This record gives sequence, structure tokens and C-alpha cells, in this order.
Amino acid sequence: MNGEKHKGYGTGREALLVATVHVVARKGLRGLTFRAVAEQAGVNNTLVAHHFGTRDALIKAALDWSVQQSIGLSQLEKLPATEEEFCESILALIAENPDLQIFQYEMILESRRRPELAEAVQQLYASYVAAFAEGLRRIGFGQEEGAAQAAFAALDGLVLQLLAGVDRQGVERSIRYLWLALGGHVSAGAVGAAN
Repeated sequence: MNGEKHKGYGTGREALLVATVHVVARKGLRGLTFRAVAEQAGVNNTLVAHHFGTRDALIKAALDWSVQQSIGLSQLEKLPATEEEFCESILALIAENPDLQIFQYEMILESRRRPELAEAVQQLYASYVAAFAEGLRRIGFGQEEGAAQAAFAALDGLVLQLLAGVDRQGVERSIRYLWLALGGHVSAGAVGAAN
């Protein structure tokens, strides 16, 4: 998902979603056409229309897919057991899959111009906050109303800073601080009791 052309990675729906994420991450929403997605995926552009019908349906499907991929890769629902693992999971997500987050931020900004995307963006945030709330519940933290949303907002801002190339070491220190603020490390007893 690092941006190279994906010829030969299949012609299925998921391959088209990967290609969509890449196209938008590189060219913005203005550069998103069925032809651009098909070219990135190495397929005929009629296949994109066949799977999604409209550009808006493609955008919404790609947004849903990107959120699920990102939540899984970042381990938000099952927070890692140590500060080091937490920090590395966030840093690796950005280093190995920057297009996922770039695509999502493009969609968030675009929803300000295109209200029809607002519901999908609200769902994006609801999914992230719910996943993070589950992870926090597992470690016995953040049961107060608003805790998961506040903690995720901090993490979201740090991810944006990483993508913007802002002081990586400072962002890494901030991610580690966030982990400590969330209750330190997960003990085997806390995870066992939460399950």
C-alpha cells in the first residue's frame, strides 16, 4: 500500500479499493476517475463501474475499507501490552501504509465541501472511537464519557503531524506520553479480567 502500481494484484473489489485509496492519496479527490483507478489496478475501467456503479459509491466503499484496514493495523481494539508495542504499531501504520491515512484526511476535508460525505466521515470517527474505547476498556481505562474520544483526538492529531513530516521524534515522544497517560502498560491481569 506504499503507492507503487499494483498490476497483477488481482481484479477483485478489494484491489480496486486499494487502487482508489492510492489514487486519492496521490492526486486528491479531483484526480479520482474510474480510468485512474483502473490504471492503478491494471484492469479495464469498466470493471470499476461494474463493481461500484458510481464514483460516490466507490468513494464511500473505499473510505469504509480504509478505516477497517487502519483499525486492524493499528491494533486499537486490542491495545498492545507495552508502551513500545503501542508506539511501534502507530509508527508502523504510518510508515508502511501512509496512503490509508492520507486518503482518510482527504475525505475528511472534502466532506466540508461536499456535505453528502459528512455521514461517511462521521461513521469514520465513530468507528475509530468505538475501537479505541474497546481497547481502553480492555486495560481498565477511559470508562468516563468522552475519554475515548479525547484520547483518540490526541492520537489522530499526532498521526496527522507524522504525515505532515513534523518532528518525528517529538511525535514519537508524544505517542509514548499518551500511552503513559492512558494508564501505562497492560498487565496480564487487567487483560484477563476485561475479557
